[in-house]
Amino acid sequence: MITLDSRYPHGPRFSMLSTTWSKALLVVVCSTLGVLGANAQASEANVPETIHWTIPFGVGGGTDVWARFFTTWMSDNIPGNPTLVIDNVPGGGSINGSNLFAMRAAADGSQWIGTSASTQYPAMLQDRRVRYDYDDWTPILATPTGGVVYAQPSLGDDAEAIFDVLEDQRVKFAVQSHTGLELPVLLALDLLGADVQAVSGMRSRGEGRLAFERGEADIDFQTTSAYFSSVQPLVDSGKAVPLFSLGVLDDNGDIQRDPAFPELPTFNEVYEARHGEAPSGPAAEAYRKFFASGFTLQKLILLPKEAPEALIREYRDAAHRFVETEAFKEASMAQLGPYTPVVGEVVEQHLQDAMSLEESTREWLVTWLQEQHGARL
Repeated sequence: MITLDSRYPHGPRFSMLSTTWSKALLVVVCSTLGVLGANAQASEANVPETIHWTIPFGVGGGTDVWARFFTTWMSDNIPGNPTLVIDNVPGGGSINGSNLFAMRAAADGSQWIGTSASTQYPAMLQDRRVRYDYDDWTPILATPTGGVVYAQPSLGDDAEAIFDVLEDQRVKFAVQSHTGLELPVLLALDLLGADVQAVSGMRSRGEGRLAFERGEADIDFQTTSAYFSSVQPLVDSGKAVPLFSLGVLDDNGDIQRDPAFPELPTFNEVYEARHGEAPSGPAAEAYRKFFASGFTLQKLILLPKEAPEALIREYRDAAHRFVETEAFKEASMAQLGPYTPVVGEVVEQHLQDAMSLEESTREWLVTWLQEQHGARL
C-alpha cells in the first residue's frame, strides 16, 4: 500500500528527491513487484489450501515415517504453504490404498499418493489385485536407497572365494517373498551362477537377518540403513563377508557405485569381472527394471497425470528448492542416508523406463520364479 504525501496530492515530485531516496524507493518498488509476481505465479498455479496425501501403509511404518518427514519440507516450499494431511489406507501390501486412490483421487492437484517398491512390483508383475496404473500418475519426487548382499564367512575367506563356492554349493537365503524387495537380489545371484534356495515367509528383512545370525541362512541382503545398524557390526567382528552392493542409478540411467559403500563393487562390476562382459538377456533386463523401481525409486510422491501442469511444475520446483540445501541434507541423513532425492523430469524418465517391463521379460520371469523357486504369481 502506497500513501501519497499531503504536500503533493498528485504524487511526489521526483525532481526534488535526493539520489539516496530515489534508490530506496526503487528498491521498495522492485520488491513490491517481486511479491506481486510471486503471488501471481501462485495464483496461476492455484495451489490448494489442503493437500491430502494417501499413504497405503499403516501408521508408523517406513513409508508413513518417510512421508511425515517430507510434509514440512514440501509445505514450507510450496507457495501458500498448504497443509499436508496424511491419510493412511493400509491393506494388501499397499494395493488396497493404491486402488482406492486410482479410483477416487481428484485431478485438481489436491491429492497425492506415496508409493514404495511393494506398490511398484505388483503392477509390474500384473498382479490380479492391482487396479492402478503408473501411466495415470505423474511423479514429483523419488527417494533412492541402496542394499548389500553378504554371506557367511564359513563359505570363504573373501568375496572371490565365496563366489566360487556359490556356483557349486546350494545356499539358503531367508526372504519375505520371492516377488518382494529380494527379487532383484535373487536375479543377481542367479546371473552369477549361484544355487540359491530362497526360503520365504520372513515377516521382515530383520527376521531374515536373524536367521543369518543363527546360521540358518548362508546368504542375506539388507538395505542401507539396516546394513549400517545391524550388519556392519557383524562384518567388523568377522561374522559376515560383504559380496556386492546393488549400486545407484545416475541421471542418465547408468548404474554407479553406491555412495554409502564406495569401496564395495556393484553387482554389475562383479559380473563383468567374472564373465568379461556386461550381463545381458531377460534375467539382466528383469534385474535392471526391478532394481530401478525398487531401489532408485524406492519411495515416490505422485499425483494424477491430469493435474494442472502449473501445479505439477510448482510441486517439482518446491522439491528442487530444498533437496540440495545443506539444511535438508543434514536433516535427511537419518531418514534417507547419503542419497539425494530425484526430482522432476529425471524421476519421470526413470519411472517410465523402470515400469515398462516387456511382456516377453515378464513371461520369462514368471517361468523362472516357478522353475527355480516354486513361486507362483
